[in-house]
Amino acid sequence: MSGSKSPVSVNGRDYSWPAAPLVVICCDGSEPDYMEVAMAQGLMPNLERIVGKGENLLGASVVPSFTNPNNLSIVTGRPPAVHGISGNYLIDPDTGEEVMMNDPKFLRAPTIFESFQKAGAKVVVVTAKDKLRLLLGNGLNFGEGGAVSFSSEKADQCTMADHGIEDVCEMVGMEVPEVYSAELSEFVFAAGVKLLASHKPDLMYLSTTDYVQHKYGPGSDGANAFYAMMDGYLGALDGAGATIILTADHGMKDKHLADGTPDVLYLQDVLDEWLGAGESKVILPITDPYVVHHGALGSFATVYLNDASRAVELAERIAGLDGIHAAHTGEDGCATYELPRDRMGDMIIVSRDTKVLGTTASKHDLSGLNEPLRSHGGITEQTIPIISNRKLANLPANLRNFDAFSIGCNNVAGIAQAAE
Repeated sequence: MSGSKSPVSVNGRDYSWPAAPLVVICCDGSEPDYMEVAMAQGLMPNLERIVGKGENLLGASVVPSFTNPNNLSIVTGRPPAVHGISGNYLIDPDTGEEVMMNDPKFLRAPTIFESFQKAGAKVVVVTAKDKLRLLLGNGLNFGEGGAVSFSSEKADQCTMADHGIEDVCEMVGMEVPEVYSAELSEFVFAAGVKLLASHKPDLMYLSTTDYVQHKYGPGSDGANAFYAMMDGYLGALDGAGATIILTADHGMKDKHLADGTPDVLYLQDVLDEWLGAGESKVILPITDPYVVHHGALGSFATVYLNDASRAVELAERIAGLDGIHAAHTGEDGCATYELPRDRMGDMIIVSRDTKVLGTTASKHDLSGLNEPLRSHGGITEQTIPIISNRKLANLPANLRNFDAFSIGCNNVAGIAQAAE
């Protein structure tokens, strides 16, 4: 670390070199109540100590409040209109095909990691699911002395050429966990503690999975066990002298009726009834390869119309449906939520707090939902924690999760501020 090094400019923002190793943690799906309740119950003593000497603040995620757009916002310092990742899933405007949005070709901006590595920084990126790894590690150089970037999901497949590290499971002391498990996230924390000591990175990013948050609400036994586990690793990172900025990609809310069944508006069924089959296409950007815990049901949808001139009329009509928070034309929705216009449809629909949006009832396999549905994607899952183990100064008025690296570089009290 060196305060004498010039700030690094990334996507129009300047980042001072951190005076201590900077560890930014994205705790996937971490509704602020999870940690507040766990601390109140005495289950997170390290976090209590951390916020006592640092900060415990709230900020906002980007909408759609899904994993990919928010992780990429955090690591580029900008909203999706800049970096281009508008969801987990989209219709590729170049091919017209429905595809996962995990290919780096969709990324339109460099990451903070890439720019810092070019300036001489050591970088470590650990994520739970491999769907994010290529995006987060885009532009990094690996090999001996290069960056380290891998997922716990495929930690046993790491090579020096592609990940900057080998024998990860041996280093961490854990076997590769099941994808649908709390251990997938624990592996991320355990690896982070080990790599902080061995690699001494300037920047580290740890991104977990929201399996637990989809399954358990704040204060439940399952949630409390997860956050008690996490607390031990936070204590280790703090004890090692790192600057910690802890945030989330989105919150999480109950999305079910009193009897426990999902509270769903099947939007494609509605539009087919209004317009006829084949006249519209509903895309759910929450869709990813890991749908067991949410059934591809979230609170955000985009709609493509054969007749785009009807967008205003149909948005007004959809806005009157039970459970709808907002219905926009594509242009208005992209302006409102800072989304790339060419990667969204003719309408953007956001549902209210308890409601999720589906396509057609027959296309959603909900057999894997063993508990009442909890999901995300809308405005009501936009509030996220921003926690620091150090006092902060000169913060922006409206904090966003994508300010995390800027806060850790520029706003730690006593460190010279870089111009924004």
